[in-house]
Amino acid sequence: SEHEIRYFSPGKHENGIVHIIGPEKGITQPGMTICCGDSHTSTHGAFGSIGMGIGTTQVRDVLATQSLITTKLKVRKIQVDGSLGVGVTAKDVVLHIIRLLGVRAGVGYAYEFCGEVLDNMSMDERMTICNMAVEAGARCGYVNPDNTTYEYMRGRDYAPKEDEWERAVEYWDSLASSQDAVFDDEVYIDGSTIKPMTTWGVSLEQAISIDEAIPSWEEFDDSQKQEAAVDAVDFMEFKLGASLKGTPIDVAFVGSCTNGRLSDFEESANVLKRGNYRVPDNVKALLVPGSQLILKQIEEKGWDQIFVDAGFELRKPGCSMCLAMNPDKLEPGQLCASASNRNFKGRQGSPTGRTLVMSPISVAACALTGKVSDPREVFNL
Repeated sequence: SEHEIRYFSPGKHENGIVHIIGPEKGITQPGMTICCGDSHTSTHGAFGSIGMGIGTTQVRDVLATQSLITTKLKVRKIQVDGSLGVGVTAKDVVLHIIRLLGVRAGVGYAYEFCGEVLDNMSMDERMTICNMAVEAGARCGYVNPDNTTYEYMRGRDYAPKEDEWERAVEYWDSLASSQDAVFDDEVYIDGSTIKPMTTWGVSLEQAISIDEAIPSWEEFDDSQKQEAAVDAVDFMEFKLGASLKGTPIDVAFVGSCTNGRLSDFEESANVLKRGNYRVPDNVKALLVPGSQLILKQIEEKGWDQIFVDAGFELRKPGCSMCLAMNPDKLEPGQLCASASNRNFKGRQGSPTGRTLVMSPISVAACALTGKVSDPREVFNL
């Protein structure tokens, strides 16, 4: 109050994860440079802004100077064309990209995500893609602003009002990369080849399609990757060359700044409506909305009862098990199917807890079967 800082208060049910609150309030807008003390600030690039995660000392410097010292970034265009198959989501697309390029390929780069697949994505889906640009090593990731961006923003609390709207859109349109833009690198991906994905190791590049086997020793092209793979399967209690399908899970988690938006829960609600599904007693299944507004919308749509009836636990908004916030932690040795963004050792609160990163609908399939499952098969997609 003393410094006239707007506080989104839990007491007023306004709070949530910063990378969800910014967009839903209309604070995030094209052309902005957005800094935050969290690596997944790249999420905001979905609006054609530059979102950069910064450290605590840099937070002080930005608040004091409204500026940030950084090296000039190179730009890599990642163009995903074609159309996605059934059961394939934005999360699967970005996991496929990270598997293809690796977790360090983006160092020194900004990633521009474009192509037919991105053009047809909702803003929620674009935020999922940009959220995980940092997991590919990129400093930030972005999508050029377009009509999808503007329709999402129109009427939100902090978006330009009607008398300023047309001028704002004209400026935002000018930010998009031109047809003759020059990039430092270009990657082209056929979206129709992407399948539902899951990680199998302790790095996001250690990922496979759910219906695919973990690579064998011979499939790795250098000794360093072979050693990393052996370390990963030892920790995860898997075997090189083995399939993950049918592996029992202990915990299922849908939430985080990556997949804690309304549409992420809508996917699960829609499939649950179609059958008499129930989470087995030996599986703990958590659904954690990213903001109070999303929780309210879930309740207004009646999805909360659908989830509870199916054996899911609908929690209060926050980061939760993504990074083991509050009591939401894995217990020793547990295997978690997670819609979050990282599968590092110890990430979800236990030094021996294990994480499989996948899409919300894939997590739902695992939760309801009690094992690693292909959502296309479980839900007859």
